[in-house]
Amino acid sequence: MTPAWKMLLKKSEELVDTKIIDLFANSNNRIEEFSIDFENMFLDFSKNIIDKETFELLLELCENCELKKNINSLFNGDKINETENRSVLHTALRDFNLNSEIGKELLSDRQKIKKFTSDILSGKTKGSTNKKITDIVNVGIGGSDLGPNMVIESLRFYRTELNCHFVSNVDGDHLSEILKVINPETTLFVIVSKTFTTQETLTNAKKIKEFLEKRSINDISKHFIGVTSNIKYALEFGLDKENIFKMYDFVGGRFSVWGSVGLTVSLAIGYENFEKFLKGANKMDEHFKVSNYDKNIPVCLALISIWYNNFMSCETEAVLPYSEYLKFLPNYLQQMLMESNGKCVDRFSEKVDYQTGTVVWGGTGTNSQHAFFQLLHQGTKLIPCDFIGFKSSLHGNDDAHNKLMSNFVAQTQALMVGGSMGDSPFRKFEGNNPSNTILFDKVSPESMGMIISMYEHKVFVQGIILNIFSFDQWGVELGKSLASKLLTEIESKNILKHDASTKNLLDKLINK
Repeated sequence: MTPAWKMLLKKSEELVDTKIIDLFANSNNRIEEFSIDFENMFLDFSKNIIDKETFELLLELCENCELKKNINSLFNGDKINETENRSVLHTALRDFNLNSEIGKELLSDRQKIKKFTSDILSGKTKGSTNKKITDIVNVGIGGSDLGPNMVIESLRFYRTELNCHFVSNVDGDHLSEILKVINPETTLFVIVSKTFTTQETLTNAKKIKEFLEKRSINDISKHFIGVTSNIKYALEFGLDKENIFKMYDFVGGRFSVWGSVGLTVSLAIGYENFEKFLKGANKMDEHFKVSNYDKNIPVCLALISIWYNNFMSCETEAVLPYSEYLKFLPNYLQQMLMESNGKCVDRFSEKVDYQTGTVVWGGTGTNSQHAFFQLLHQGTKLIPCDFIGFKSSLHGNDDAHNKLMSNFVAQTQALMVGGSMGDSPFRKFEGNNPSNTILFDKVSPESMGMIISMYEHKVFVQGIILNIFSFDQWGVELGKSLASKLLTEIESKNILKHDASTKNLLDKLINK
């Protein structure tokens, strides 16, 4: 337990009954102290149960944990993913000043994505029957699905003429519904799997292969693209070597949308916009690397999250984008934050005695206001919120956008101030519910790159302070291992020794 951590424990006892509105009353420059302007974005974290002394202690926590040294290790490519003996270099995928050998390789990958995107969109590269490609089906799961799907939906305004579909779940019904609406002669299937052995992805890929063969698509190599590190398995599946894009061990799935996993994104929004997306993320990388902690956006967001999770007994946090384009962002961040920091063992292999990862959830405004905001305003749980908004409408719908943004501001105010809508106790609102407000000019490839990079670095900072490894996911591997064994039992109808509940469920599945 560091000195700052001990002081923060005492500080949390002092602030437990503090009203945010009183913190404003007692400060002449609270907005200036607790806000950050950077490029086309503004972060206001003044509506939090944090005073100046608390914030200084949180900043001291960064020093206690040698955050700067760890940031340098991240960007230098040190093997900070120690449980797998790997570097963590997703930031290199969006760097435009790479001089190392691996850097040259990454730049070459990017040029390959650029050329392939151009050839597909121009019609130079066609399907096996010489027809122009009209549809893309991305087949992957986890980071190979959530990232591209979220980004493409978020940047729908910038879409090319290609129709994009996503298949992730090993649910034959879902795949069948996708195959019903596409023309096999004009569809390209992008198979995304680092190992090219992922059960869900390969099961779907094999079904697609059968589908194409039944439709007399003889040269399936013109309809399959592979994104993988296992070139051998991809070739054995029937892919053309030129149609295989590389993945790397030093990039985890949930951080991989910036490289070849983003091929579908490039096809969907065009390479020029894909590059703007990368450059937006790179801007946030540079900001994170060089900014002082007190004006460092990812650091401040991480510290606020640590404060509520570890000192104010908050176990969840909500992400609330006020744009329907960003409807998949909370789902995407669930994986990024919960898969990274959902750990119960520290870096010294000891079981922790403090909270680690928070439960992340959310939805878009104003839809969420008519769903779960009631609990935020009058429930018994303290739930910190990130509100993400944009100054301008992309389609120029100013009247509707003004209504949207009036709700955006009103909700942060109402959560903090509370109020009364009559004498009845049922109509009273205590307020004092904390929130961060993150405001951009508009939804754009650059702003989306900045948002995702911002949360990636928030995750990293939290992991350093919590003394856990953020870049492995052994809990995911456990489920895969058990499922593989149980599949053999289901298919052979030979049930082995299990607990009573598992045995009973297997009996019901086998004897259906």
